[in-house]
Amino acid sequence: MRRRKRHTRALLPALSVTALLLAAGCSSPPAQADHPAPDPGRTRTGEASPAADRPLAVAAAPSGTTAATASPSGSGGRARPTTLTVSSYDSKTRRAVISPKNPRSPKNTGSSSSPAPAKAPHRAAVGDVIASAPAPGAPRGLLAKVTEVVGETDAGTEVRTEPATLDALLGDDTARGTVPVDPAAFDVDKLIPDVDISWAKAGDVHVGPEGATVPLGSLRLDVEADVPTPPGTPVSADASVSGFVQVAPKVDFRYGGQGAGDAPGSAYLGVSGDWTSGWALKGRASASTSTPLRIPFAKLHADPVLQVGPIPVVVNLDLTCYFQISADGSVTVDIRQELKGDFTAGGTFGPVSGWKPVSSADMTSTPVRATMTAAGQAKASLGAEASVGLYGTVGVTADLAPYLRAEAAGKVSTQDGVDGSWAVYGGVDLSGTLRLQLSIFGTPVFQRSIPLGALNREWKLAGTP
Repeated sequence: MRRRKRHTRALLPALSVTALLLAAGCSSPPAQADHPAPDPGRTRTGEASPAADRPLAVAAAPSGTTAATASPSGSGGRARPTTLTVSSYDSKTRRAVISPKNPRSPKNTGSSSSPAPAKAPHRAAVGDVIASAPAPGAPRGLLAKVTEVVGETDAGTEVRTEPATLDALLGDDTARGTVPVDPAAFDVDKLIPDVDISWAKAGDVHVGPEGATVPLGSLRLDVEADVPTPPGTPVSADASVSGFVQVAPKVDFRYGGQGAGDAPGSAYLGVSGDWTSGWALKGRASASTSTPLRIPFAKLHADPVLQVGPIPVVVNLDLTCYFQISADGSVTVDIRQELKGDFTAGGTFGPVSGWKPVSSADMTSTPVRATMTAAGQAKASLGAEASVGLYGTVGVTADLAPYLRAEAAGKVSTQDGVDGSWAVYGGVDLSGTLRLQLSIFGTPVFQRSIPLGALNREWKLAGTP
């Protein structure tokens, strides 16, 4: 396996995180203008502020985004940004070292009097909750609660932590948004040699083979591979597959404020996007119909950071692209097909229904080009396994597999005439699972993983009447 990191992480902010609140008197960034301290939900007359009813903005975090923290002893429990970072984190001991990102220095005001010394930041306290962008030792972000302040070191303040949940930071706020994942943010591992990677983004930035055309925001992988014959197969198979996957993934995030008890009123986490794929299966393939031959050809990973109000929410997105072949080795095929559409997979929470799966796929196909000889069956999928989670915990897995299926009976040769029946079908399978880690929203823990449910659509492309 060769690991190629040809792409910059444009979505990822500087590796930074914090566990400390800014001292009183420090200015807040513009994102906090709708939530002035000390009482962001009330005006001076005691009436509800219009800003209190506005949902928090959800967008891609800008470069240089710092972490946020909430303290039960200050700021009304509201999350606030900070200029401190996590210098290191040990996932085994859950210890973090926190230090200033940009130490403040006295300003020369031009007067003869001595400048006032910079105010020291508030020290970490037990109960503080930290939300962090990726940092050393926490490459997938950090969401933690301070359980003990160990003391000062040369690198900063050392604290012990335990896992926390998002409701401790979001509280009564609401948030809802869909954020595209920058194709440049993905690290790509090629699992077989003949894989080409292309992407394009605004600013005339392009990566890939010369002449490759990719829509803005999309990532494309082109692949060619021979289909190996499984051990013990009685028929000598000789087949090849080729094609491409083009995907523009988006992260869907929703939080519905504090509901009854300790759980939020609603929550949602999912992945969606536009999908285009084209592939060809040529030759005589053989694979067990009970155990299809699966050929992963690329793994992709990104850690996009969403800015939810003042809070950096780190989303972990993994994709594994693959071919899958099932065929009996008796039919020789030459099939080419392209599909285009969109998909959605995720989990939604309601106070009555609890966690429920969400899955959909809408695909359309171009006219198929197909030839077949002899009787038999063959099925080829060009799909992707996806997982999406928060701060290093997988919450949703989904498997999207558009496919071609051919079957023939009797003496069949679409090249020399037909004496029997044959048909070629297009289709799409979508399956997946909700994981226990979705409790990171602050929802009750369900006792087992919940299947998304198998979604299947199939349509006839060509064949005898």
